[in-house]
Formats: sequence, C-alpha cells, structure tokens
Amino acid sequence: MTTLKSQLKSQLKEDLTAAIRARDELRSSTLRLTLAAVQVEEVSGKQARELSDAEVEKVIAKEAKKRREAADAFAKGGRTESAEREKAEGEILATYLPQQLSDDELNAIVAAAVAEAKAAGAEGPRAMGAVMKIVNPKVAGRADGGRVAASVKGLLAG
Repeated sequence: MTTLKSQLKSQLKEDLTAAIRARDELRSSTLRLTLAAVQVEEVSGKQARELSDAEVEKVIAKEAKKRREAADAFAKGGRTESAEREKAEGEILATYLPQQLSDDELNAIVAAAVAEAKAAGAEGPRAMGAVMKIVNPKVAGRADGGRVAASVKGLLAG
C-alpha cells in the first residue's frame, strides 16, 4: 500500500523548521499547534491514516476559525493583547488556505443556486437546505459557512 504524502503537511513542517530557526515565536507556536491538530485528526477513528491535502486544509480552516472566535471573545472581554495575538495566528493560518471569495462572488454563486432550487420547485425560506446543498460544494474552503448561510437567507427572504 502506497501512502500519499500531504504536500500541505510537508509545507507546514518546513515552515515550522524555518520559523524555529528564525526564532519567530508566534509563527512557530501557531504551526506547532496546527500540526498537532493534524496529527490528532490522523490518529482519530479506528485506524491511523495519512490525511490528504484537502483534509489537512479542513483542519487548518477549523484552527483558523477557532482563532477568529477566540479573538472576538477576547476583544469583547477587553483583553486586546490576547485578541491581537489570536488575530495574528489566524492571519498566519490564512496563508495556507485558498483565497476567500469576495461578497460579490459569493452572492453570484448563491443567486445561481437560488434560481436552480426555484426551478426544482423549492420556494421561500424553506428552500434553505436545497440551496445550501447546491452552494456548499461550489464554495468549499473558500467561504465561511456563516457567510454562506447569511447570503442564502438574505436572497431567499428578499
């Protein structure tokens, strides 16, 4: 059995080594935590396995989302220094993710999906599930689920 090495995981490891050599504490700690999350994902389940690039990308996206949520929580709690660190970590992780869709691009994809769902007979706010099924594969990894849902709700309501 041949195992496919994840290029993204290899890139993370190389960047971690470079960050450690450059004594970049923020980058090295962020990459260490991310690689640990990847490793946890690899050994979860019944059998350990090597993650594909797409699966590693999902782990990175999940980690980036944690950083955004933590930054918001710290900011609301008045802990600006912690919020800034979380934001900086999120920005480091964003460099490993595909370019995010702009609002206009996202709305265009959602509008096409709404038209497609209406053609299939789905109408009004109850069509949300049908539209999301059409949209999600098209925007996978390039738009946050909350943004997608808000866009769908807005177009179905209006």
